[in-house]
Amino acid sequence: MEYIFQTPIPLSWLFADLVTVMLSAVALVFAIRRTRHPAPVILECLAFVMLYAGMFENFAVVQGWYVYGRSLFMFGDVPLSVPLIEMDVLILGLWMLEKLNIPDWAKPFVLGLFGMLQDLSLDPLAVQQVHTVAGATSGRWTWLLDAGATQIYNIPVYNFPGWMLIMLYGSIYLLIGRGIYKRSGYKTWVGWLYPFLAMLVALITMVTPLSQFLLWLAPVGLKGSGYEWILFGFHLIFPTLLLVFLWRGKMTGRFVFSADWPLFLVPLLFHIADLVGILVGGYANVLWLAVLATSVHGGLLMWIFLRGKTAPAGNDALYQYSP
Repeated sequence: MEYIFQTPIPLSWLFADLVTVMLSAVALVFAIRRTRHPAPVILECLAFVMLYAGMFENFAVVQGWYVYGRSLFMFGDVPLSVPLIEMDVLILGLWMLEKLNIPDWAKPFVLGLFGMLQDLSLDPLAVQQVHTVAGATSGRWTWLLDAGATQIYNIPVYNFPGWMLIMLYGSIYLLIGRGIYKRSGYKTWVGWLYPFLAMLVALITMVTPLSQFLLWLAPVGLKGSGYEWILFGFHLIFPTLLLVFLWRGKMTGRFVFSADWPLFLVPLLFHIADLVGILVGGYANVLWLAVLATSVHGGLLMWIFLRGKTAPAGNDALYQYSP
């Protein structure tokens, strides 16, 4: 038999799928084991992937913004690995930020920063991985850009702040839902309901004019214009300033590596997998961007861990809804 699958999947695409599934499984298992209320966490992840991120990605494909290559695991026209990586950023980020003593309103912006940094090594690799499958030539991810659109390696600049919005909306409504769940006295039916309602509202918000304003400053700016660079810089700098000036090392508990290591290693392993893909594939043109994103993200995570490792004992044992 020449191929493992009826429709062959390029090894580089298959490698990315398997890495994502395995790391997502690790993140989910550890999150469930570390929380007081595992059922809502599972439902948060399910609703985020299937009802929010996965549905929006399919909407974008239907709109003709981009197309994906075939994956081992597909959700409609979208590789399941895409919303899974976004889910990992969300669930691990919420776990981490619960121990950082910063206001709840600032947490979604910090999560958006984590998402942008993760994507800055992922997407430049994905668009380079072009293969011919079943007579069709495609990248693992291919953007369908208008002529003259502002872009980085054939990726529109607004794509990276788009990860900010995915995290921003999703975490805002999940935090609201978690608050309602806590105030209800952790009633079972509330825990089963709020993840789906939160993600439905997040999906609706994602397709409102607010997103266009936050991506290219509409109606003042136009899609594909230089305003995208302004918003790109804003979404990187503003959350960083929030983290530096609002957090200042204050913790509600400390990090214990034996229990909290997925928070720091899973994002870095995703970056390392991207770097391996770039080096093996010979995509030297995007190497600098992936190295820069990995270095900044890794340095930020190391700074957070080292400050949190030496914090006074507090909410160390479990996360989420702790009294």
